[in-house]
Amino acid sequence: MAQIGPTTNGVYIISVTPFTDQGDIDWASVDSLVEFYIAKGVSGVTILGMMGEAHKLAETESAAFAKYFIERVASRVPVIVGVSNAGVDSLVHLSKSVMDAGAAGVMIAPAAGLKTEVQIRDYFATVFKRLGPSLPVCFQDYPLGSGVNISVPAFLQLVDDHPSLVMFKHEDWPGLKKLQQVRRACDGQARRRISILCGNGGLYLPQELHRGADGAMTGFAYPEMLVDVCQTFFAGRSEDAEDLFDVYLPLVRHEQQIGIGLAIRKEILRRRGAIKSAAVRMPGPRLDKDDLEELDGLMDRLERRLAVVRSRSGIAA
Repeated sequence: MAQIGPTTNGVYIISVTPFTDQGDIDWASVDSLVEFYIAKGVSGVTILGMMGEAHKLAETESAAFAKYFIERVASRVPVIVGVSNAGVDSLVHLSKSVMDAGAAGVMIAPAAGLKTEVQIRDYFATVFKRLGPSLPVCFQDYPLGSGVNISVPAFLQLVDDHPSLVMFKHEDWPGLKKLQQVRRACDGQARRRISILCGNGGLYLPQELHRGADGAMTGFAYPEMLVDVCQTFFAGRSEDAEDLFDVYLPLVRHEQQIGIGLAIRKEILRRRGAIKSAAVRMPGPRLDKDDLEELDGLMDRLERRLAVVRSRSGIAA
């Protein structure tokens, strides 16, 4: 399987980690989830991200899950593995393990507790030295989750210092100007090109594409929306892409609620047949009767509106 690089584009869906109601990894649901994502036309999959509950898995579980997932994908699409860890030794060990298993690259967020850009620079200098020059890395910029902020100049210094940094996952919020500045600086002329994929649940996807993103890396429970919007946008039909996005926006927004969003995402995936249980590993939220009824209405409304937009725009169902 090809590794990620400066021209990687499309939709790399952030996968959930399926659990049984008892909290064990649900291996059968891993199988169905992989087939669900691939059937929806994603360009790749990213596992063990923050919304994949990676922080709730033991190191042995993370390695076993990654190996199993990569084997199930069977080189049909690239798989990126989140390896962020407070301990550099653990990060490096998992990185090398998943690359040996066939991963296309790893995603790393700055370790929590890095307060200055000098600390961020020194941390990544250590990480990149330990990983070696041939292992491709996606830098995850998600200050809301990591608590670590990095300026554009400091990030560009990392790009200059570390050639194996080939992708930027943009999740700063607000951050459209930051995305645009990174794209202009890393356009293949002013500086070597890097791939830019955006997260934040897809909340700002059309604007991020206009600002220079190469696609999305997020986990919205309707991957086909992300795929259709990106493909329609890059086909030169940005208005049609916006129209389609608008239809899904109530659910995109609903799924992004802090504290409960992952439970909503998993429940939608359960209803769509991708996983057997919507369980979030403890400690985690559970949806109550009102939450479920509310979701009924949003999903029903989506189906009604989709028929109208697709008939007008010519986007396939």
